[in-house]
Amino acid sequence: MTIIELQKAIGVQPDGLWGNRSRAALLRCFTSQNTGALGEEGMVEFAARLGVSVRQLAAVAKVEAGGSGFDAAGRPKILFERHKFHQFTGGRYSVRPFSNPQPGGYDQSSWDKLLDAIATGEVDAAFMACSWGKFQVMGQYWRDFTYASPYALAISTVASEVGHYRLLVSYIEANRLQKAMAALSVDPEACRAFARAYNGPNYAQFNYHTKLATAMR
Repeated sequence: MTIIELQKAIGVQPDGLWGNRSRAALLRCFTSQNTGALGEEGMVEFAARLGVSVRQLAAVAKVEAGGSGFDAAGRPKILFERHKFHQFTGGRYSVRPFSNPQPGGYDQSSWDKLLDAIATGEVDAAFMACSWGKFQVMGQYWRDFTYASPYALAISTVASEVGHYRLLVSYIEANRLQKAMAALSVDPEACRAFARAYNGPNYAQFNYHTKLATAMR
């Protein structure tokens, strides 16, 4: 995606100049009017798609998400990973706040870093370098989840939490975690397989298997 294509998508003059108007327009487009939690009907639908119970889906949501999927401004929560942008662009823009071979800089605004990264013209890399929404799914997986572009994955998180759960479900399906998720119970041992697959080999250090079992009660 080019800057001109992005400008067309967010409704500003497509002149290829990423200035204040374009930046403000993108922030407006990423501000939701519906930041409430996913309703029961939606939970039933997504649980059925995965072949798990609503309680199991709710337990994963409770443990793996940090509350609402939206920030105080009504935008989907994001985390810009500067080392990912560095990786996707071959380090051409390092070292800058939005491009660095080392992870970090998490005390700086992720939205500012996203907007600055877009200004380089590396639009796809900018959206790919962010984790999006309630479950912080990386934009780099857009193709695996059959989105049309990294931007399409990102904008899917704006309308409501439905888009956030779609990302979670897509992640679970792509990594074939349905069986491990369906085994979740009040027994921490039964939760180890999912915790290991979802949270990585250090899952036990942070007691993810125990947290999942507790959430199942």
